[in-house]
Amino acid sequence: MSVGGEIGEVGGKNSTAEELEAFVDVFNAALAKSAPGKPGMSKISIQTGTSHGGIPLPDGTIAKVKLDFDTLESLSKLSREKYGFAGAVQHGASTLPSELFGEFPKRGACEIHLATEFQNMIFDHPAFPTDLKNTIYAKLRETEAGERKATDTDEQFFYKTRKKALGGWKKELWGMAPSVRQAIGEALEQRFTFLLTQLKANQTSEVAAKYCPFVPGSFPTADASMGAGKGPEDVTGLSD
Repeated sequence: MSVGGEIGEVGGKNSTAEELEAFVDVFNAALAKSAPGKPGMSKISIQTGTSHGGIPLPDGTIAKVKLDFDTLESLSKLSREKYGFAGAVQHGASTLPSELFGEFPKRGACEIHLATEFQNMIFDHPAFPTDLKNTIYAKLRETEAGERKATDTDEQFFYKTRKKALGGWKKELWGMAPSVRQAIGEALEQRFTFLLTQLKANQTSEVAAKYCPFVPGSFPTADASMGAGKGPEDVTGLSD
């Protein structure tokens, strides 16, 4: 288990060294008093100019952001040297240009949040069933109506709320045709390979095996997740 803290508000002003020190010092003092000897935080999330999932524009495109790499580098360095953290965490990196990802390991980032990009790749993939997407969106109009701003276009509204459909429509999503799952899975795998290489997280299998060894039975098998009677040949692309 890795416990992290977060300073500032993602999407607001960029974090400062003073904010980081004030937060961690108060936290550590409280922890020492309430649970002496217990480990504390190992990382700290900061604001460097991004926002969760990016900012959707009326036409459905995402607003460009100006990332403050100098803040990321200086606060990562401070957190490691003064508090023994792994470094700073970068929120909202999903919508950044691909050419920027090589900067994160250089600047000492220890973690990057990318979930929105993978979600977008699934929903916006040409192979994703149109009928299923329309059904999901129609339901979101009802269940998430309170989340919609008066100025939101459909593109902005669905971009911000469709993450809430992933849990409720899990059966239908995992039950898509094998050819659809294969096509989406291959696109995701190509992106994973690019990101892991750019972030210098490739060739780490020995480290992973040492500190996070595989535990047989720790996740559902293809048969269990897809239902009785469906073997590995029916879930091509998912078992990888």
